[in-house]
Amino acid sequence: MDFDDQLRRYFGTADLEAVTADAMTAGIEKMRVDLGLERDRPRRFALWSLLYMLGGSPDLDIAFKDEADREAARDFMDMIDRAGPG
Repeated sequence: MDFDDQLRRYFGTADLEAVTADAMTAGIEKMRVDLGLERDRPRRFALWSLLYMLGGSPDLDIAFKDEADREAARDFMDMIDRAGPG
């Protein structure tokens, strides 16, 4: 999954600053639907990660059945939180 391609797919642009609030809400909702339908573990994780960075990710116990996936998500959350804003 290419990051810019995903932004274009869900938000119509690779420039998040150009996305309106309504378009952001709609894009996040579409991503959440796609996350629920996706069966490929790496693609699910990539979708969840983007949702997390955009503030729209579901809880770990809902997003991931496998404990190893939940632990990887926790590690990702910690890494993003340590990186801080920007």
